[in-house]
Amino acid sequence: MSAEHTNTYLVGGMSCDHCEAAVRDQVAKIGGVKAIDVDLASKQVVVRGEFEDATVRAAIAAAGYDAA
Repeated sequence: MSAEHTNTYLVGGMSCDHCEAAVRDQVAKIGGVKAIDVDLASKQVVVRGEFEDATVRAAIAAAGYDAA
């Protein structure tokens, strides 16, 4: 596992509380994630902890969205 860090992802298509919850729930399943902040207005998801970037991107994809 990598050292603790913070990554920000631009996630298009999120527009409601359900979208936010879907992304948050999928990312929360990743071991090592300590905090998740989803901002619908800016379409940003900020993840803090010890995780691999590809794993977060896959979790966002599993929720039905693409992360830039």
